[in-house]
Amino acid sequence: MALDDYAWAAGVATELVNTTAEVWRGEDRLPDPAALVAFCDLHAQRSGSDDVPGALSALARRGRAAGLQAVHALRTTVRDLIDHPDRDHLVPGATTLTSSAQGLTLLPDPAHENRARWAAPLRDGATVADALSLVCGIGILGVLHTLGEQRFRACSAPTCRGAFIDTTRPGRRRYCMPGLCGNRVNVANHRARRAATRDGRTGSERGS
Repeated sequence: MALDDYAWAAGVATELVNTTAEVWRGEDRLPDPAALVAFCDLHAQRSGSDDVPGALSALARRGRAAGLQAVHALRTTVRDLIDHPDRDHLVPGATTLTSSAQGLTLLPDPAHENRARWAAPLRDGATVADALSLVCGIGILGVLHTLGEQRFRACSAPTCRGAFIDTTRPGRRRYCMPGLCGNRVNVANHRARRAATRDGRTGSERGS
């Protein structure tokens, strides 16, 4: 896991915590090992690294029910960190998440010839929960160091219980799932405006 891939890693952490039944109104989005494999495949494809995709997908395919339970426990831990974004809580918590790393090393940078990147390799015998833990830990620490603790937020949609780590350049993200929560808020606001306009017209007609 390259340390400068923290934005991608923070995205994985965000989407992991938002798979819970609490966020999806009773439907857990990681109900079985097959769903975990699909989750890892999806995020591996989005990575800019050649190593993380293969590791995540392969480890997920080897995992069984115990691996899924460990990921569920990790999900709870990461959500607690996002929900309590003070530095004294985030630093030790996220550092613990990186305990599955086997030290640090330099790897060739595929984007720049004759350059290298700092990376944290997984220890031998690591599980999919170990791999996701390392990813989430690096994501949290990277964002905290580079962007600050104000980037850890609860979703602004009034009916959503999700949370997220904002890695956008402006830092003005409001929703855990912009395409879903943002659209819901826009639709609700549109309906409220239409209702207010309709009520206003009705009131005018009565007054006349």
